[in-house]
Amino acid sequence: MSFDVAAIRAEFPILSQTVDGKPLVYLDNGATTQKPQVVIDSLVDFYTQCNANVHRGAHQLSDEATRRYEKARDQVARFINAANRNEVIWTSGTTEGINLVAKGLAQQLEAGDEVVVTEMEHHANLVTWQQACLQSGATLRVAPIFDNGELDLETFKASLGPNTRMVAFPHVSNALGTVNPVKELTAMAKAYGALVLVDGAQGIAHGDVDVQALGCDFYAFSGHKVFGPTGIGVLWGKQSVLENWPVWLTGGEMIADVTYQSATWGALPNRLEAGTPNIAGAIGLGTALEWFSQLDIAAVQAHEKALIDSAMAQAADIQGMRLIGTAPNKIGILSFVMDNAHPADIGFILDRQGIAIRTGDNCAQPLMHRLGINGTARASFSLYNTLEEVSAFFAGLRKAQTMLG
Repeated sequence: MSFDVAAIRAEFPILSQTVDGKPLVYLDNGATTQKPQVVIDSLVDFYTQCNANVHRGAHQLSDEATRRYEKARDQVARFINAANRNEVIWTSGTTEGINLVAKGLAQQLEAGDEVVVTEMEHHANLVTWQQACLQSGATLRVAPIFDNGELDLETFKASLGPNTRMVAFPHVSNALGTVNPVKELTAMAKAYGALVLVDGAQGIAHGDVDVQALGCDFYAFSGHKVFGPTGIGVLWGKQSVLENWPVWLTGGEMIADVTYQSATWGALPNRLEAGTPNIAGAIGLGTALEWFSQLDIAAVQAHEKALIDSAMAQAADIQGMRLIGTAPNKIGILSFVMDNAHPADIGFILDRQGIAIRTGDNCAQPLMHRLGINGTARASFSLYNTLEEVSAFFAGLRKAQTMLG
């Protein structure tokens, strides 16, 4: 394995800047990752060389834009090991992908049907199903977690039954860092014939996402959390499921035939991609995934494990610091609360030292209530972070404790 973090960092121009005269230590990767120069260049190149709409222009610019746009679909399909490129549906992000599925499911649910989620959900993977159930008269079941943030597998299994129509859960919890056993959970749901959607927003940037091996029916993720642009995402779904899935958005591009009285939908992927897409965003995401794929993923994962291991070890030496999310299988997210210190104050003091973290409820209010807190401070790590930055973060925390003490 080989991993040169200094060389990686040199590809991210934003990481060389300072904040209030101090080197930027960017530890808010769970919210969004930074972009390598190659991704930035791909956006500039599109807008300066071939900016045009795709699929419909009878000219060279449109042909080149279409070629790059559809190449990006192929790049996504390879990255997640989709069986077919038509299973890759462009969205604005994870939230739209989940909504696309939930809006279609709501048209199929009936009273007595059940949807199962977990206590660790981000709002995007909770409110969507909640509303689908309210609309249809179905029942939403919430599988519990243990206090350490680990999913209670036995109770999860007991939550399933012959009326379960959909099971949705995160690959990785955005607030806890818990990595869920996707294959095992999917197999449990499939035993009852349920569909399975995985919220991959936090899982996609850590490598080894093989949708065929996972066995799920849907996997949704956002480009901006995997070194790509904002405003672009992917819903992957099995072709056998997607080709008959109820459409949510209607308009241009997704039509097969239309009259003033009726319309029929086109084939995949067009039938689920209404309107002019985020062409530049798709191209940028394809570039990001191509860039990521060229790295030694095992070495990346080892580096990220070293970061979270160091953070967990140093946290043990901070008096009054309580970690939120200590599941045995955990990835680079460190959420915490501190005695006599509001998370927002911690974030403010760290920011004055050039250290960027997230504070608040992490768009997971029910989870915060389940854990008996209002919110956390959260440091989240990516492949370009260093062990020195982890130590700088804890030095900043000690300073915050002194100032707030």
